Amino acid sequence: MSAIKPKHQRLVLALLVIAALIAAALLAMWGLADRAAYFRTPEDIASGKARGGEAIRLGGMVEKGSLEEMGGTSVRFVVVDRAAKVPVTYRGILPDLFREGSGVVAEGRMERGTFVADMILAKHDERYMPPQLGNQSAERKTAKTLSK
Repeated sequence: MSAIKPKHQRLVLALLVIAALIAAALLAMWGLADRAAYFRTPEDIASGKARGGEAIRLGGMVEKGSLEEMGGTSVRFVVVDRAAKVPVTYRGILPDLFREGSGVVAEGRMERGTFVADMILAKHDERYMPPQLGNQSAERKTAKTLSK
C-alpha cells in the first residue's frame, strides 16, 4: 500500500481546517441564539410581531405622566411611539438619564400584555458634548463675541 502523496495530505488538512471552522461557527451561533434580542417598537408589538416570552428590545419614548413607583426599586411606565403604547414594568435602579418624555430602550419580554424589562437603557441627548470640548466651544464663542 502506498503512502498518501504530500499534495493530497495538504488537501485533506485544508478540508479538515475548513470543516473545523464551519463547526466552530455553527456552535457559536447555536450558543448565542437565545441571547439574540430583536428591536421592536410599540407599534410592532401592537401589530403582533412580538411573541410572548421572546427576548426583545423595546424602543420608544417614555410617556409623560406615566412613571409610577411601585415600592422599593420597582417602577411602571408606558413606552409610546407614533400610534401605540406598551406598559412596562421594571425592577432595578433606573439610569440617571431616564426621564419622562425621553427615549428609552428596554430589554426583556412580553408577558400577559405587559413588557417585563430586565434592563433599561436611557438614550442621551444627541447634542451631548464631553465637558472638555464643551468648554473649548464656549471659549471660542466668547472670544468671537469679544472680538466684535
